[in-house]
Amino acid sequence: MSRLLLLVSLLMGTSGLQAEAVSHKTQTITISLTQEPPSLDSLRTTDLVSFFVLGHVNEGLVRYGRRGEIVPGVAKSWDVTAEQMTFRLRSDARWSDGAKMVASDFVYAWRQLNDPAFAAPFATIMHPIKNAVKVQAGELPVSALGISAPNEQTLVVELESPCGYCLALMVHPAFFPVRREFRERLGNQYGAEASSLLYNGPFMLTEWVHGTRLTLQKNPNYWNRDAIHLNEIRVGYITEDNRTRLNLFRDERIALVRLGAETVRDAAKQNLRLRTFASGGVAYLSFNVRSGRPLADLRLRQAIQAVFDADEFVNKVIAIPGYRPAYSFFPSWLPGESGSFTEEYPLDKALVDVLRGAELARQALSARTEHGVPPTLTLLTVTSPTGARIAEYFQGLISRQLGIAVKVDQQTFKQYLQKARQGEFDIALSSWYPDFGDVVTYADLLASWNPNNRGRYANDAYDELLSVLLRSADPFERMRVADQLQRIIQADVPILPMAETGSAYIVHPQLRGVVRRVLGADPDYTFARVVPPADR
Repeated sequence: MSRLLLLVSLLMGTSGLQAEAVSHKTQTITISLTQEPPSLDSLRTTDLVSFFVLGHVNEGLVRYGRRGEIVPGVAKSWDVTAEQMTFRLRSDARWSDGAKMVASDFVYAWRQLNDPAFAAPFATIMHPIKNAVKVQAGELPVSALGISAPNEQTLVVELESPCGYCLALMVHPAFFPVRREFRERLGNQYGAEASSLLYNGPFMLTEWVHGTRLTLQKNPNYWNRDAIHLNEIRVGYITEDNRTRLNLFRDERIALVRLGAETVRDAAKQNLRLRTFASGGVAYLSFNVRSGRPLADLRLRQAIQAVFDADEFVNKVIAIPGYRPAYSFFPSWLPGESGSFTEEYPLDKALVDVLRGAELARQALSARTEHGVPPTLTLLTVTSPTGARIAEYFQGLISRQLGIAVKVDQQTFKQYLQKARQGEFDIALSSWYPDFGDVVTYADLLASWNPNNRGRYANDAYDELLSVLLRSADPFERMRVADQLQRIIQADVPILPMAETGSAYIVHPQLRGVVRRVLGADPDYTFARVVPPADR
């Protein structure tokens, strides 16, 4: 982007002209987001942008520490057995209006999320809790959910069966507390504006000018406020353009910039210090297998799978350091029995090679098209340079290799989410980032009952194996089941893994203590600070 175009873009957001990347004197930083948060209602949110904001302004029973370990949050201590988890809340936990936090704030929130009338997207994450499945199916009232508050400072969570990952679940925003009186007073406006939320985390959202800027200020009522150095985090720019963000960083307007393929090359030429980070997600194609849709036919999904080359995709299309080819939906960072899951349970390389074969693609396509005229497929993506580049790649690949026309449907992030949920696509460019550190966080996505299963894939064998994975505490049994699940995905092709996500970025030399993490808000500025220029 030229300096003239950059100036025009800055003028469109008047706050941008006043922003500076960092200020040691005021302990203020300015950052950018690629998208506006669609909603900050923790019971309904599913996207990373909203999770990033929520991870700075709200807090659950536990949180992630600087090294990724689980540390106390609202709960100062806890006990975990095969039957239940008991959390003891700290007495100095407060909402941003000064009101004391109590265990019933969790009881209300979790009951809401499990209420079938509420239809929360992340309801299935609650399945390990006693009676959650029956409550969500309408077979039991929400009061039967295995959660209780014997007193203001104690929360008891009964488990449906032994659960080896349930403490880690508590970090997820779906388990955040909500104060009943406040939410019910606001109704559908809850989480839509800065003033329509209560905060119990390190920061408060004090300004939200939609599409333009957000301001997060230090929460004076946060129990651990003395450990928070930053007084203000300004989201001064919301732009999907990689080059604009790099220019903003070079002009000392933002403190951290994530790089795209073209800006990685620019930054390297300018001798800027690049850092890389494996962000833990999986980029994939989601296929709409609803009845009547072209991709309900396995043979056509196999045809697309056969002509796709993950190595070529990562190296030539993405071309960002930190990304790596994905062959399994379960990424390489996930733990197995004693090491990495993918090392302990690799997919059959010979099968991968066969599925890539062009001859199989032609056979599958021939079987699918009775009269030799395949349908036009609609590929849904977000309006962004990266989304456009990937969509163009698949449009050309499918057309060139299979002779099938592909129409690209580019939408804003919010519209993309709406269309994906309603099934208005044949192929959707998707990505999934972990909610907690267990293979379940990926495997659960393709459960027939999961509302985030937007292609509506349903397989009884898959669901049965997933139930074992969810309920077993035996590491050996769980990993064997996970291996069977990844092989079903490979054979059935409800989704097509493309790449394990990574990030190349540059951070301002005065900004210290930023944590990049696979799990939780990323980047995490909670314990960051701005040092004087002399300390660079």
